Amino acid sequence: MNNIVAPSILSCDFTNIAAELEPLKNSKDTWIHLDIMDGHFVPNLTFGIPIIKQISQVCNLPLDAHLMVSNPEFHIEEMKDFGLANITFHFEATSDPLQLISQAKENYKSVGISIKPKTSVSSLSPEVLREIDLILVMSVEPGFGGQSFIEESYSKIKELDTIRKSMGLNFQIQVDGGVSNKNAKTLRETGADNLVAGSYIFKADKDQYAQLIESLR
Repeated sequence: MNNIVAPSILSCDFTNIAAELEPLKNSKDTWIHLDIMDGHFVPNLTFGIPIIKQISQVCNLPLDAHLMVSNPEFHIEEMKDFGLANITFHFEATSDPLQLISQAKENYKSVGISIKPKTSVSSLSPEVLREIDLILVMSVEPGFGGQSFIEESYSKIKELDTIRKSMGLNFQIQVDGGVSNKNAKTLRETGADNLVAGSYIFKADKDQYAQLIESLR
């Protein structure tokens, strides 16, 4: 698997998103991570469907939508024509993850499921693991950027990597929260192959974005 880095625009300058994305346009194996929060599933509120549509029209990199919303079915339907590379919903936001995966796969080439820090890997059934393309391990409580990495996340990543190998599956393991050059190497070695980073990248100067992305590989 490629070592993907997914800069999260949660930490960028929302008033000038196009300019913020410009330094990243030539980055290989780079996704743009969209943290979509509704103020209900998580306390924070970010951007809605019209903004995501506009981003999809000006961004040349693959878009990775992370739904932190109470009604993922609605968002999955409304964004189906945006050309998203991946869409991820939360395990905790649905009573029937298999049905939601099936719905999403009708229009998205990659579908992910996310688990909060207090949700165990064992909550994901073998049936879900076989159908999913990506599993997002939240290494902070979802809802706000700039939080510190939760160390217990390493054991979840290792457990998922062990399951992936034993079942002969190829879902990506994505990690979101508190990712920086201080823990990226350990995360890769533990089994993560897709790292989301927001503050680490976008709190720097624009001319450093590409270099910071490479430091996570």
